[in-house]
Amino acid sequence: MSFTIIPAIDVRDGKVVRLKQGDYQRQTDYGLDPLRLSESYAEQGAQVLHLVDLDAARLGGFSLHEIVRAIKKSTSLCIQAGGGIRSEQQIRTLLEAGVDRVVIGTLALQEKQNVALWLKIFGCDAITLAFDVKSDANGDWMCASHGWTELSTLSLNDIIAFYHKNAELKHVLCTDIQRDGLLTGYNLDLYQQLRNDWPSLAIQASGGVNAVAEISAVKNMGVAGAILGRALLENKFTLAQALAC
Repeated sequence: MSFTIIPAIDVRDGKVVRLKQGDYQRQTDYGLDPLRLSESYAEQGAQVLHLVDLDAARLGGFSLHEIVRAIKKSTSLCIQAGGGIRSEQQIRTLLEAGVDRVVIGTLALQEKQNVALWLKIFGCDAITLAFDVKSDANGDWMCASHGWTELSTLSLNDIIAFYHKNAELKHVLCTDIQRDGLLTGYNLDLYQQLRNDWPSLAIQASGGVNAVAEISAVKNMGVAGAILGRALLENKFTLAQALAC
């Protein structure tokens, strides 16, 4: 399975921002334009971009279609985008706007039958299921929803098992929300467990990376992609250094 470096751009009120542990009250505004940053990442050698509509992640209704069209017009980036996807028509609209893979988060927990159907309609390469997880007192990985504001009673393993049984699932983005935005490092145990339990999935690691060595670590365990957010924005390492992996 090939390995891909995936810069992430989180957008709120039209600005590039990052949240700490998914908390909308702990936001850093980087004063950057999403299109210009996307173009910069493309010029530096990125092939895939992860684009998130943070307002929509909480309230529903993805709203970055114009940004998507502009990025596709000025770069050759493959775009993986999400935030607030709630219907089949929204998926269709994003794909028509130029999104290559639509990210579904909250609905993957709440409307599993519908999401399984969408995987069949659009194909497993057009959809990434995003699971934002937090370890509970028993050490089980539990999923959060609505922009990480609510914790589900469903475990990560149970949800993946459902999709494995009822649809062809390929792309899974998994974030440890206890680490995201804190630069404390990827949770390597989480990704090793996913690789052991679900070897056929293309897993994307996300949340807390702060060193190139961690990128190499997830690559070596067979993870398919590494999402890079705050670490690039705050120059913990360069995109060129990451791509060298």
